[in-house]
Amino acid sequence: MESIDKFDLAILQELQADGRLTNAELAQRVGLSAAPCWRRVRALEEAGFIKGYHAEIDRHKIGLGVLAFVRVDTERVTHEATRRLEDAIRKLPDVIACHYISGTGTFELQVVAQDLDSFSAFARQHLMNLPNVKDLHTSFSLGEVKASSALPLAHLGGGTRARTAQGME
Repeated sequence: MESIDKFDLAILQELQADGRLTNAELAQRVGLSAAPCWRRVRALEEAGFIKGYHAEIDRHKIGLGVLAFVRVDTERVTHEATRRLEDAIRKLPDVIACHYISGTGTFELQVVAQDLDSFSAFARQHLMNLPNVKDLHTSFSLGEVKASSALPLAHLGGGTRARTAQGME
């Protein structure tokens, strides 16, 4: 991984907290002038540190009151069978996250639904019919203690990167 310096770290922290900051606001908060700040943001985007910008929507406000965690057990674990299952999961908008997991099961899905009836219908119509699925094990969220897309950045605090050669100071 490329290391980042204190200005890059500050930019990442500020943009995680508020991705709608103007470049002028961001520059002021991190202690840079506008042009170098803009160049650094572009460099972080191009290097893949910043993957995109989005609005965080409250799922309850839009009527998605159920959050289910679904462990998917597969019939067999082969490259082709796994690829087909992954492709099918990616096409389901109700699945908001999918992780290939260790231990019991192959995948762990996070699924949202309006209510238990709509989740049940989704599971019967879609999840149970995914290719190579042997079994599903579902747990439901009874309440959210913490949900954040912000990543911890403290471990990056010691990194440096030569910026003057890139004309980014």
